[in-house]
Amino acid sequence: MTDLKIFNGRCQFCLGSAGNVRLIAGNSAFICEECVERCRTALRAAPADDKAKPSSDRYLHQRLAKHFAPLPPQELFATSRTYPLRQQADLQSALDELLGERLIPSNFVGIHQQFRHEALGFSKLLEQGHSAIEAAPAQYEDVAIGDGETVRCLKNGLWLPTDAHGAYAIVLVQKNDYHGGGDLVVEIAAPPGEVGAALCTRIFDALELRLSKGSCYRGRVLSLEQPYMPSGHSARICVHTLEPVAREEVILPEIILQAVERNVLKFAEQRQALRDLGLSTQKGLLFHGAPGTGKTHCIRYLAGALTGHTTFLITAEGAGLLPEYMALARLLQPALVVIEDADLIARNRSERDNACDEVMLNRLLNEMDGLRERADVFFILTTNRPETLEPALASRPGRIDQTIEFPLPDETHRRRLIALYAKTLPVAATLVDDLARRTDNASPAFIKELMRRIAQHHLEARSDGDVSAETAESALHEMLFSGGALNTRLLGGAGVDVD
Repeated sequence: MTDLKIFNGRCQFCLGSAGNVRLIAGNSAFICEECVERCRTALRAAPADDKAKPSSDRYLHQRLAKHFAPLPPQELFATSRTYPLRQQADLQSALDELLGERLIPSNFVGIHQQFRHEALGFSKLLEQGHSAIEAAPAQYEDVAIGDGETVRCLKNGLWLPTDAHGAYAIVLVQKNDYHGGGDLVVEIAAPPGEVGAALCTRIFDALELRLSKGSCYRGRVLSLEQPYMPSGHSARICVHTLEPVAREEVILPEIILQAVERNVLKFAEQRQALRDLGLSTQKGLLFHGAPGTGKTHCIRYLAGALTGHTTFLITAEGAGLLPEYMALARLLQPALVVIEDADLIARNRSERDNACDEVMLNRLLNEMDGLRERADVFFILTTNRPETLEPALASRPGRIDQTIEFPLPDETHRRRLIALYAKTLPVAATLVDDLARRTDNASPAFIKELMRRIAQHHLEARSDGDVSAETAESALHEMLFSGGALNTRLLGGAGVDVD
């Protein structure tokens, strides 16, 4: 730069004019001598910590080279395992417990992953040139595990730990497919030889142990999300909160309720003794009866009473994920596997014209027959049409060990149902008796809806006393006549007395 005396110029920093200060000319602007000196002072005073990190930290292949020095990273060997995306919360907890606190950048760094559909393994991290992978801030997502709780899960990351046997590296990558699903890949890079092989085995064994024993989903009520395109794999685990059902709220003949409890609750208590005798601890039950007779209601009671059991809810549309359900049931056993409307999956072979349906049926039969290892699993299948079930399922011990019919309630049980579903609604005993008599052949579901309709009509009447007979009659008439015969059948009141 050249010193110039310019009378019509100004310093671009302090705006001093050429008449007052000496200016130094740049390509397109000026700076005065005083501002130059201020800049020199500021630069000399800058602490060393504020300087940018060396460019050698930018790429992961350079960090790996430093971590494993003097051994070249290309001489390491890598072992990987793939985990389904539904295990993300458990896998994150297991990795955190195993590897301890993540300290950026001393033992952990995020990975810049441009495309999640490509495999991003250890060999990819070693690439140089234009395809070199850069370090990046760690990316997280919150995964719900029920009861309002979430686990903060990494989408990817690179650990660079060192132990008594030397340095090693662990890569976590989330790989998405094109069908709404995905996998998690854990890869361990270690020095070649027996020490490195033993290290990989030890870490994976520790992960598997934590996944099987410390799952955050154990004891909860679960189903699997369906991907937006059929792929045979689930995306996430859905956690459900079922309203608890007490024993006195299960309105069934006592002999039937005792049969349910003996085959489920008491069987669970005796499992260890049965196992000691060399007997199977897997059991299958079939709940059948007309729609609305309380099969699902009873299952909610059992799910709450089976302490420590994980419950899986499988609908007909989720039958394609049956292998994944079974894998989870064995992992999180003891388990209760509920298959609603089983006749849609396991109807008689003679009625089938679809090869996919045949595959689903065979999978269900194999799982229930115990062709694989036995497990502490209850299978409860529900159906409104037991006559349509495949004979190989319904007639063979070891698949279905007990069938239990849920009948329509008699007058005594209808009276109990009316009292149960009335809640705090003021209903006189005489009206309860009249409704119990007139709802002959009605299902519990019909009675539950009837009491809600009566409550609505009572509120509309703005009455402060007991529900009147006229109010109850109006609600009953609406259910039986206003919606037509179809409405009556849908509500389970086809046999109700209208007089």
